Amino acid sequence: MAQRRYLDVHILQTVPPANLNRDDQGNPKEAYFGGVRRSRVSSQAWKRATRKFFADHENGVPKEDLGVRTRRIVSKLGSLVAERTTAVDAETAGRLAAEVVSTLGITPGKKDSETAYLLFYGRRQLVALADLLASRASELAALEESALKGELKKLPIVDTLGAGHPVDVALFGRMVADVPALNVDAATQVAHALSTHATELEFDYFTAVDDENDDDKDELGAGMIGTVGFNSATLYRYATVGLHQLVDNLGDVAAARRAAGLFVQSFARSMPTGYGNAFAHRTLPHLVAISVRADQPVNLVSAFENPVPATQGIAAASARRLAREQRTAVRNWGDEPLHTGLCHSFGDDRETAAELAEAFGPARTFPELLTELDSHLAEFGENA
Repeated sequence: MAQRRYLDVHILQTVPPANLNRDDQGNPKEAYFGGVRRSRVSSQAWKRATRKFFADHENGVPKEDLGVRTRRIVSKLGSLVAERTTAVDAETAGRLAAEVVSTLGITPGKKDSETAYLLFYGRRQLVALADLLASRASELAALEESALKGELKKLPIVDTLGAGHPVDVALFGRMVADVPALNVDAATQVAHALSTHATELEFDYFTAVDDENDDDKDELGAGMIGTVGFNSATLYRYATVGLHQLVDNLGDVAAARRAAGLFVQSFARSMPTGYGNAFAHRTLPHLVAISVRADQPVNLVSAFENPVPATQGIAAASARRLAREQRTAVRNWGDEPLHTGLCHSFGDDRETAAELAEAFGPARTFPELLTELDSHLAEFGENA
């Protein structure tokens, strides 16, 4: 494994009335922190939004180079095998796929074509496995069940699924409880986003009118009524990438460098989509700050343990808090980052801009931040 390097990403982002990530009651998730209620968005929600951004935007990753998380690996594998050979029909290809998953020891689901839990695999990994089966499909299909299982155990199935990880599996990891050999240690940790201030849950009472009721005097009421919970918040978002683990997962320093830059871009620009049509809540961050460290990841959420007062300028006050926490951490612990980068929208606020520059260096545009990070990581790669 390469020398230890951690890429910390700190983001401040204000979201208008929204329900980004609902709880079991359908309301926005919350958490107590610093003795008050905060708005919260789970790490799972933002990780999924980040993964979706990889493929859905210009300069993203081709779909075939990304992973899939699904219970339907049997049907996916069966379809791929059937596409690659005329030696067996679709039903037989499906039987071979089911036997492969069974031979791996993965717990079956309630449906024959599904597993008991979601599996995260690369599309190219599954294609490679399908090619392996298709090359011997006729021979394997002629075997009885016990003989087939024995023959499948001789094939490099685990090696095929354990090599050539896509970028999202390398970043976010994979756990297969039934087959530990398929586990991939995540290179990325994502914190739950928290509001920097206290929040209150509010409810939107809505009605929907039946368009065909205009001429019906007996139907004067609404066609539907209901409520939806929401809040608004300035969120502190944090994630860290273990660059050394990313190199180990991808087996290539240059690929890890590209993956790290892709993660920063996607994490900063992505947004969970909960109730998106109802609230149109997409915003861009006020601030993105990065630090490359050789010691350990450092989440700066303690800057907001004492909630920012709910007055004018919550975002700017939060940015100053973040800058002071960064400076305090560096001064007290003596762990100077190897590289920092900063992009923010507080250029007209001299006090805030000055404090941020002292903590994270001069402000850049977001593309410049990514370019400078890539240049720094190229030096890391040369010394890895």
